Amino acid sequence: MKRERIRVAVVDGQGGGIGKALIERFKQVCPEIAILALGTNAVATANMIKGGANDGATGENAVTFNTAKMHILAGPIGILMPNGLLGELTPKMAEAIGASDAVKILIPSRQCNIRLADGVNQSIKYYLEAAAKAFEEEIRILEEEL
Repeated sequence: MKRERIRVAVVDGQGGGIGKALIERFKQVCPEIAILALGTNAVATANMIKGGANDGATGENAVTFNTAKMHILAGPIGILMPNGLLGELTPKMAEAIGASDAVKILIPSRQCNIRLADGVNQSIKYYLEAAAKAFEEEIRILEEEL
């Protein structure tokens, strides 16, 4: 399958900083992949577009509508939690993201009160690199499958 047909979305809230960093890194790995920025608010969406997203949409309906159509979803781990991201992520959004068949590439965040039993906490930069590697691997798998 051509990379242009692979559907990727990054979901973030608050200022969209993690989403922006993910998009920048993903675009370095696969510049031709179109990425949709899905923000819980307009500031997050705008920042992710500044990071290189090809398009953006904001709010509960945008998130719930688009997540079902994606091959890959990425963002901070709080996007899976009802009321995550300091309450910006609605239960409906979390349900839609969790129920999506998309591969989810998530960045751990202490702010969401989720601790992963994977050893010592790492820096955001470490997790962004790990996410980029996972993203590149998933793109290869999708190209073979689709």
